[in-house]
Amino acid sequence: MQGSANINVMIKAARKAGRSLVKDFREVENLQVSSKGAGDFVSRADIAAEKIIREELTTARPNYGWLAEESDPVAGTDPTRRWIVDPLDGTTNFLHGLPHWAVSIALEHKGEIVAGVVYDPAKDELFWAEKGAGTWMNESRMRVSGRGRMIDCIFATGLPFGGRGDLPPTLRDLGRLLPATAGVRRWGAAALDLAYVAAGRFDGFWERGLKPWDMAAGLLLVREAGGFVEPIREGEDLLSSGDMVAAGGAIFETFAKTIRND
Repeated sequence: MQGSANINVMIKAARKAGRSLVKDFREVENLQVSSKGAGDFVSRADIAAEKIIREELTTARPNYGWLAEESDPVAGTDPTRRWIVDPLDGTTNFLHGLPHWAVSIALEHKGEIVAGVVYDPAKDELFWAEKGAGTWMNESRMRVSGRGRMIDCIFATGLPFGGRGDLPPTLRDLGRLLPATAGVRRWGAAALDLAYVAAGRFDGFWERGLKPWDMAAGLLLVREAGGFVEPIREGEDLLSSGDMVAAGGAIFETFAKTIRND
């Protein structure tokens, strides 16, 4: 499957950043780390990866805007398009030597995500999607799970860590889901959670308090793989609310109703 010129630029940038991150991952014990608060670290690797991605994307598309985790937003001379980038999703995993983290790059056009790449360098799995072209992992087409019974499904989420205030609603979610499902996983990288929903590995995902760069690429992966992605509170803007629920069509309504039952 051949993608557009934009997706090819995104894939090239993700792979180049991934190579840099893999080198730093091997030296993880020697990384100079500064802290932004409990569980939310910034490393040299993170900043270096963002620099690589920014150089690649800006060289190819100098007019596009920019929104990323480690730098100030930039309004492009083309106001309709912007990159939304997380150079290292799963920073805490990375710093602890856990090989589950990813590069996430999305392209937004007129407020809609039209292309997304999530690259897992440790496993060399590159998930990508374009609006109307489906979701792919390397050379294989991805589809969401077709499971329709909650008891057969496993779901992914993020659990609040130090400094976060959303523990009570998350505990309510878990109290409802755990008895009714085959399990809940917390793997520490929202972009990969969404990629795994797109691939049918997880049946669904939900989380509160996400940033746009955590979910922009992943939400398109799920939608183009046949799934549904919505804000937890219906009617809110998904990227700005930060609260999302995603799943395959066979289980989405039941799953979303469980999460929304505040």
